[in-house]
Amino acid sequence: MLQADLLLQNGTVYLVEPAHIRAQAVAVKDGRIFAVGDESELEPLIGSETQVIDLEGRLVLPGLTDSHTHFLAYALRRHQVVLDGVGDWQEIRRRVQAGVERAAPGEWVLGWGWNQNLWGDGTFPSKADLDDIAPHNPVALTRTDFHTLWVNSLALKGAGITAETSDLPESRIDRDPATGEPSGILREWGAVRLVEDMIPMPNDDAVDAALRETITEAHQLGLTGVHDMRVETERWNALRAFQRLHRRGELDLRVSCALPVDRLDEAVAVGLGSGLGDATLRVGGVKVFTDGSMGSGTAWVLEPYADDPHNYGLAVTPRDQLWDIARRAEQAGLSLTIHAIGDRAVREVLDVLAEVRKNGERGMERGLRHRIEHVQIIHPDDIPRLAQLGVIASVQPVHVMDDWPLADRVWGHERSRTAYAYRSLLNAGTHLTLGSDCPVASLNPLLGIQAAVLRQNSKGEPRDGWHPEERLTVAEAVRGYTMGPAYTAGLEDVLGSITPGKLADLVVLDRDIFEIEPAEIASVRPTMTIFDGRVVYQA
Repeated sequence: MLQADLLLQNGTVYLVEPAHIRAQAVAVKDGRIFAVGDESELEPLIGSETQVIDLEGRLVLPGLTDSHTHFLAYALRRHQVVLDGVGDWQEIRRRVQAGVERAAPGEWVLGWGWNQNLWGDGTFPSKADLDDIAPHNPVALTRTDFHTLWVNSLALKGAGITAETSDLPESRIDRDPATGEPSGILREWGAVRLVEDMIPMPNDDAVDAALRETITEAHQLGLTGVHDMRVETERWNALRAFQRLHRRGELDLRVSCALPVDRLDEAVAVGLGSGLGDATLRVGGVKVFTDGSMGSGTAWVLEPYADDPHNYGLAVTPRDQLWDIARRAEQAGLSLTIHAIGDRAVREVLDVLAEVRKNGERGMERGLRHRIEHVQIIHPDDIPRLAQLGVIASVQPVHVMDDWPLADRVWGHERSRTAYAYRSLLNAGTHLTLGSDCPVASLNPLLGIQAAVLRQNSKGEPRDGWHPEERLTVAEAVRGYTMGPAYTAGLEDVLGSITPGKLADLVVLDRDIFEIEPAEIASVRPTMTIFDGRVVYQA
């Protein structure tokens, strides 16, 4: 009889498919799941070279995959000024000043994660708030949602942004209403890139080192895969960086890498298609933005913002342009990964995809799996349409923890009944895949599972969960981090469940998340992560 390379025994092995089925042991051979069952059934597979691990009753899940990360951006931003979650204005200034003091005169000071809703009355900051602490260094600080940049006067000067600079399409330069001078807040990519294009690029060695460090962090969190949402504000090439690691055998992570829409023509010309690659690194969909974000006031909505009755958000990609992108992508065999946060944006995407299909494209029949990223608010009439069109909802439950008070303020509590509407979408037959939007939010998938189940912040508020009828079960949330991303990437035959023949990506947890109180799930820690049949992390 064949001998296993690795045998995990004396545990609780949660298969995911079939749902709710558990085993005691799992055997691995040649990087794949060889057998699953009771200890007595798998004991004959133990040979002289078999590595046997006693799980001591611990829970085993398929390796978890985050369906929406800006992984390379996170890797590179780990060493920048971190403002994520900081609610004290003086602490914001202290951290920026510390970054300035570390920099040489004239060197760019970069940071990320600020959120004006966490301090004061939610008023956006300005260049004046940076000029006194950075008189000799250009400063560029990315908002937590990636849709707004806060800069000082030196950065504006370096980019040539003045009162005479016109707003670029689908973006906005905030200005002093009296003088027309730029305030230091740049919203959406057209405006942001004026500064971004001036920032020096990291070299390949720095990029590769940052990726390796962040992959190690992912393993510590139980992640064996990510979907990387390479966006226009990232001038470095994520796919190329992942390829460098893959060629050297250093990419111990399953990566589905999105392509930026501004490279669609080149992708079509050279024949790139979604799914090109292997189970470790493959081409994902074409990333398109239809609107901005709720926090920046640029999510495109059907009704005006409750706290700003003249604001309907921004349409980042006009409908006729989106239709042309969808048509060309489907013809070329490229799926679409479409950012749509507001209900107007979601409806426009669904309308365009329905039109494209009606006009003869055969994306569904050809296996193209289009996805809408975020779906943060959706009109009730549109909830069934994702399943009808075969469109995947790629959602990030961890956002609910911080966003629900803001959603109640800008959209209203009743209107937010279908915000982050995971249960409604799932009940309508929609394929759900879950992620974090890291570094916008924590990369920890267990925090995402807890957020999907409870819909509360870290203080347990609201007491019964925000719109609790939209909560998921633990099993549904686990599926969203396993079979959900596997299906989305076209890898459901080889990933997503602990099934003989599938790739041996596994995570062992120190507690059973199906048995403990949901409020404890985020504190559960992986004790072992296995990638391709190899132990890549052990506590």
